[in-house]
Amino acid sequence: MDAPTGMSADDGPSGGEGGWFTARKQPTAGAPDAGPEAVERNLPAPPHLMGGPGPGTVPGAPTAARTSRPTQASAPPGISAHGTVPPGPGADRGDEVPAGETSAPTRPDGIHPPVPPHTSPTLQTQPSPDAVRIRRTMAEVTPVAEKVTSYFYALLFVRHPHLRPLFPAAMDAQRDRLLRALLTAAEHIDNTPALVAYLQDLGRGHRKYGTRAEHYPAVGECLIGALSRYASASWDAETEAAWVRAYTTISQVMIDAAAADELRAPAWWHAEVVAHELRTPDVAVVTVRPDQPYPFLAGQYTSLETPWWPRIWRHYSFASAPRSDGLLSFHVKAVPAGWVSNALVHRARPGDTIRLGPPTGSMTVDHTTDSGLLCLGGGTGIAPIKALVEDLAEHGARRSVEVFYGARTDHDLYDIDTMLRLQQAHPWLSVRAVVDRQARRRLPDAVRAYGPWHEYDAYLSGPPAMIRNGVDTLTAIGIPSERIRHDAVEELVLAR
Repeated sequence: MDAPTGMSADDGPSGGEGGWFTARKQPTAGAPDAGPEAVERNLPAPPHLMGGPGPGTVPGAPTAARTSRPTQASAPPGISAHGTVPPGPGADRGDEVPAGETSAPTRPDGIHPPVPPHTSPTLQTQPSPDAVRIRRTMAEVTPVAEKVTSYFYALLFVRHPHLRPLFPAAMDAQRDRLLRALLTAAEHIDNTPALVAYLQDLGRGHRKYGTRAEHYPAVGECLIGALSRYASASWDAETEAAWVRAYTTISQVMIDAAAADELRAPAWWHAEVVAHELRTPDVAVVTVRPDQPYPFLAGQYTSLETPWWPRIWRHYSFASAPRSDGLLSFHVKAVPAGWVSNALVHRARPGDTIRLGPPTGSMTVDHTTDSGLLCLGGGTGIAPIKALVEDLAEHGARRSVEVFYGARTDHDLYDIDTMLRLQQAHPWLSVRAVVDRQARRRLPDAVRAYGPWHEYDAYLSGPPAMIRNGVDTLTAIGIPSERIRHDAVEELVLAR
């Protein structure tokens, strides 16, 4: 998600058992496609938010200004914001990349961003009453997702114009992402491990937008306003109360994660471009030097902002394991109409300064086991696979590692020489190139010819279609789903 959802906890978490805002009556319907001014005229007064006086304020609720000390989230049944949870993949790696190559899988413009697909399913056999009501709302608003999104932002910017500078000047590429993330989180309110990990990543990752904890009430108010307008058939007092409870949990988990992260890491890092190597006309290896130590793990990814497109962040995987010199490398493919990718490939030069968000993602190696690794990298998705191989080598591992490097043409195997050099240096590593147009088969299908793989841990990185096909193929040939690791892609929301 590249629109700000996580709010910086400079003033600390706020909220309480009563939620961020009180329930209100269903709004009066107005013109469906009215502009912001007409939208505002057709809406009732917003509900009173916590942190300010008013007849709707929850009695005894704390104000928004509090210490930045992290607190436990207020949670409905099935959600716990404390204790140990398995690491989930990062927030989305949304880029302007089509179904081609990218080191960061993308998602479409639909309303559902992914919750980590490789986490365990919820232990509840039946959905909670709140989840049933929320999913009923989702079913009603999904066919009119664009109208819901437009109305949401009209409310947000008319009622709270001070929030507009937090968003990019051009909203077309990322206006849906804030709403999509909120709706996805609410829809999966019963899936504790996946949801909490997902929200914690969002809360940490969105400190870089400069947003604050007190912005959450405005977002929640406008979320309820948009949903109640376009889900009129299923909306009632109980449904609104369910959404209030869900949003209270969502916001508090994100605020707490941001507050905890503030104690140990900056909101962003400045990094100087020190090398820029054009491997093909549209693929560059960009190496940067952060202005302060940047801790990350091989297989993770981060978000980048260029000076040419302020407030536009795109996600890219680290192309190497952590290095002693502190340098970071990224493989970037320029795609049609890609603002950030084209700037990084065709405009960036040594001496330029970019900004980095925090590292995230859970496609990392478990060094406590000795099982083999089966790695599938498509296009620039080979970047995190290369990093994993380097990580294993640095740990002195002798685990069997099988890498399948997929591309559309020989020309797209831009990093094959590097992978073959690694193969020569490490006898436990095997690298196979799979070119679609030569073999007339896709990368996941080529894996069937080898194996068996049921004792391996699988790692996938590349275009969304490759990952979807890869997961299906690997589970079909006997690899348990809990041993298949990748970062989030669309349409895998429920594939646990």
